[in-house]
Amino acid sequence: MGLVTLILSSIMIVISQKIFLKKKIIDIINDRSSHASIAIRSGGIAIFSTLFLISTSNYLIGNTVFDYSVLLPVGLMVVVGLYDDIYNVDFKLKFIFQIIAAKMIIDNGLIIDNLHGFFGVFEVNRILAQIITIFIIVAIINAVNFIDGIDGLAISIVSMFLILFEFIALDQTPFNNLTIILLISFVPLFYFNYRNKNKVFLGDSGSLLLGSLVSIYVLYALSNEYIIKPRFDINKIIFVFSILSYPIIDFTRIFFKRIIDGGSPFLADKNHIHHKLLNYYNSHIVVVTIIISSSIIIFVLSQGFNFLN
Repeated sequence: MGLVTLILSSIMIVISQKIFLKKKIIDIINDRSSHASIAIRSGGIAIFSTLFLISTSNYLIGNTVFDYSVLLPVGLMVVVGLYDDIYNVDFKLKFIFQIIAAKMIIDNGLIIDNLHGFFGVFEVNRILAQIITIFIIVAIINAVNFIDGIDGLAISIVSMFLILFEFIALDQTPFNNLTIILLISFVPLFYFNYRNKNKVFLGDSGSLLLGSLVSIYVLYALSNEYIIKPRFDINKIIFVFSILSYPIIDFTRIFFKRIIDGGSPFLADKNHIHHKLLNYYNSHIVVVTIIISSSIIIFVLSQGFNFLN
């Protein structure tokens, strides 16, 4: 499955790139751009196409690689993101579709109905649980979308999240195959992301895809079915906060900064932490390395170094 995923993902990236170039759907260079050469935003389409083709082919021969129901809300986000990449959708409309996708995820049985003692709160009632869950899903989707501003950052953060999610689980999770497919499909995208010419970005289709997937993983991590290895003595909510520390910190900071400055919290700019670091270090790889290293340190500190004992 690994080699097939790698080959299929590479093919999908090349095909989608050619289609976007033929249709002249390119990422226009402006004052917010962090690149100076032609780039297209088809990475998300390539990843979703890979997921869809692998799941469909396995379904036809009677194999269940992962829970295919996740493709419905994720697919909705991909379509909304693709439309935004081409026509620039109003953020209010994207927000509505994010809520719809969140409700679809909840209806699939993933809901935060227990805060696991966070702030002394355990079980919550159904209505409050749905409100909290929708808020968390929408926040995660936008947080991942917000950090997709420099080469390789979003897929690096998500890759780290997926690896740690599986690594600290006591038993193999039902998302294990999906995690493997995603991580392998990211490999060619890393290459196209960092190349100097004919770059391929995630685009909104990709960042909304990854954001919705991460939210699904988070909801499962907070459920009773997800059990953390005893050696990792950490509260589940603290685990989620630590492993997603950068997108949470950056999203919260930029959201309130834009409101204080009198602007729209969803109007893109270059005031993100990664943009500040890029201005100083002038290297996408260095900035991504710093952020990933910092995130890992925060994760380690959050659970008191127990995994070293």
